[in-house]
Amino acid sequence: MGLLGLDIGTTGCKATIFDYQGNVRATAYREYALENPRPGWEELNPDKVWQSVKEVIKESVSGYRGTEIKAISVSSFGEAAVPVDRKGNILHNSIMYVDKRGEEEVGYLREKLGEEKVLQITGAAIHPMYSIGKLMWLKEHHCDVYQKTWKFLLYAEFILYKLGAAPCINYTLAARTLAFDVTKLEWSDEILDCAGIDKDKLPEPVQSGTVVGEVSKTIAEELGLPQGVLLVAGGHDQPCAALGAGIIRSHLAVDGMGTTECITPAFDRPIISDKMAESNFVCVPHVKEDMYVTYAFTFTGGSILKWYRNNFGFEERQEAEKKGLDVYDLLIGKAAKEPTDIFILPYFAGTGTPYMDTGATGMILGLTQETTKGEVIRAILEGITYEMVFNLECLERAGIEIEELRAVGGGAKSEFWLQLKADMMGKKVVSLNVSEAGTLAVAMLAGTASGVYKSLEDAVDKLVKVKKEFYPDEKLHQIYMEKYQTYKKIYPALKEIMQ
Repeated sequence: MGLLGLDIGTTGCKATIFDYQGNVRATAYREYALENPRPGWEELNPDKVWQSVKEVIKESVSGYRGTEIKAISVSSFGEAAVPVDRKGNILHNSIMYVDKRGEEEVGYLREKLGEEKVLQITGAAIHPMYSIGKLMWLKEHHCDVYQKTWKFLLYAEFILYKLGAAPCINYTLAARTLAFDVTKLEWSDEILDCAGIDKDKLPEPVQSGTVVGEVSKTIAEELGLPQGVLLVAGGHDQPCAALGAGIIRSHLAVDGMGTTECITPAFDRPIISDKMAESNFVCVPHVKEDMYVTYAFTFTGGSILKWYRNNFGFEERQEAEKKGLDVYDLLIGKAAKEPTDIFILPYFAGTGTPYMDTGATGMILGLTQETTKGEVIRAILEGITYEMVFNLECLERAGIEIEELRAVGGGAKSEFWLQLKADMMGKKVVSLNVSEAGTLAVAMLAGTASGVYKSLEDAVDKLVKVKKEFYPDEKLHQIYMEKYQTYKKIYPALKEIMQ
């Protein structure tokens, strides 16, 4: 017996089948490309995503040695919506969160409703990345598409709908629209009326983990699935990653160490305040009922190591290929063993929280003729981590205390980096037995909804295990705290030069 978790990303989708003990039994992945019809426009073709999803389901099911799939759930990125008519036909490509369209429209919301009111309703500051501005733009510039649209579905629910579910949206994805009341857990009439968007074109909001249908007979036959497979509401990818790391109580956070880095803490009540807004922190529902999360992130985490590898790591790339090793393991293995006096601002694609400065650029300060390759590599890891230390400080100022970080993602494979993180942050950092936090989370939701697990707590207890714990070296932590005081001054001092 198995549970199938789907993760829909911006450039690819993954299907993973887990047994009830959390072991990966089969997995498949497909990529798809964004489309750029005009400069500044970024779109995703929903039909290409659906075709890719069917392929990964079919491949994973064919490679599965079990006898049955009991339930399916889905996590996905947020914001982008798929307009469908009453027959399920796709009417337009999805406008992505990085697309420039919608800026003027959310400006109208800012003028009519004000930042404070929208923040109190949605838990988020007004920004053009959210769905509402894109829907307003579509209504204004493609009125025919808007009028024909029966429902606007975000991607996790679009896939569930295509598999056979009723149209719905889980609370965590609804919160990415900037039209959802995160305390009442319902669509905001005030925002929708101001935006001119018809509420009946939006799907019914439901709690993550709700059974929303069964795989249709036709799709089951096409994909090799058994009859009667339950479809379960999943969630936005970040709170799903948190659940997959066992973040279901306060004072814990998952640290997703991937191309970007995102710390997602959980808390048991909505925290919507000026302190949160000052740091551009949202307050949105968790996939676990009656809990909330926020996101503290930098746009360039592991991608800076990739930049270094591509431009300065020719020797390591050759060595890794020759020895059959991971090039990042080789690079990190050559990092200096002591703290450096080099400061790297990891703003290679602008800043994430708390500044959200799209014009910021990366900088390297403190180079001398004696600087070694190993020091630069360590400084990259330090720079990324300094930025997350700063985010932790902002979270604590907003009233969110974190005692333990659970690391997942590619960077979490490096014990050197995890120890460095513990030393710099002064907090316990743990690695987990989890390699697929996002898809494991939706498997947990599917398993709990279908009766495999008594509760999400039971699922976490059975499936999420600590692999290794890393505790801070107090001497090194003090050294880093002194250097951190300098790091915090760099961006404010050089902001004008960056622009």
